[in-house]
Amino acid sequence: MDRLDAVIVGAGPAGLSAALILGRCRRRVLVCDAGHPRNAVSHALHGFLTRDGIEPMELRRIGREQLSRYSTVEVRDIEVVDAKCENQGFAVTLGDLTALSCRKLLLATGVSDLLPKIDGFHSFYGRSVFHCPYCDGWEVRDQPIAIYGRGDHGKGLALELTAWSADLVLCTDGPADLAGHDVDRLTRHGIGLREEPIARIEGRDGILERIVFTTGDVLERRAMFFSTGERQRSDLAARLGCAFTEKGAVETGDYEITNVSGLYVAGDASRFVQLAIVAAGEGAEAAFAMNTAMLKEDLAARERGGQRRSSM
Repeated sequence: MDRLDAVIVGAGPAGLSAALILGRCRRRVLVCDAGHPRNAVSHALHGFLTRDGIEPMELRRIGREQLSRYSTVEVRDIEVVDAKCENQGFAVTLGDLTALSCRKLLLATGVSDLLPKIDGFHSFYGRSVFHCPYCDGWEVRDQPIAIYGRGDHGKGLALELTAWSADLVLCTDGPADLAGHDVDRLTRHGIGLREEPIARIEGRDGILERIVFTTGDVLERRAMFFSTGERQRSDLAARLGCAFTEKGAVETGDYEITNVSGLYVAGDASRFVQLAIVAAGEGAEAAFAMNTAMLKEDLAARERGGQRRSSM
């Protein structure tokens, strides 16, 4: 089986960025894209220098287009269904059961948000209901904003959003799971608290207008940010034996390396600063480390070969 230098699982900012660096290093790379990006429903991607406000799928299109000049890089719309450590590298199985071998493996598979189970939620997700204030807070600055979440997660997000608006209400959809001093702190910062269960959210054309509680009360809001957790989009890291942090992210060291030799993880799957530009930077770092490792291996192999010839 012809061995690739690297397989990259995921074609978001992290995966495409890594492929670009490795392509420029003349490495033979396959990028596999399952086609389910976290930000697929978002109307725009923000905070990415020179690309602020671009549609997420347009950024991916441009990234693929720029990779096309590198003949050693291939991008395929296919899922990686399995990967195993084998022969100081990896055996990778694709969705069509194609078997591949590679020296290094990069997982840039990201995470999936655990979405609140609220009637009407999906009609507003990505348009006026968001998970990241750094990504979308500026667009709804100074507007009436709801925060959805309980306990420390809900409280933390509500306090964080004071940078964008002074009109904030934390909606916990049931008991807040907050201590009295936490409630007092929210009050000191002018943040309201509503613990009534939510019946539904309403609005038009993707723009939130109101939250309707099961009591019949209505809370007028222009946007909502939620903190209900997330999960790894792929189980490949777990199956390959990666260590995880207490918060469920893949534990990585310098240059996105994991505890599994030759395996790297970049982007949202390994970090809690979940910005596209950060993911792109991590992909580049991982690619640098992967190429450096392969270069050292290649030089050592040549030197061993030279020594054997000189001793004959």
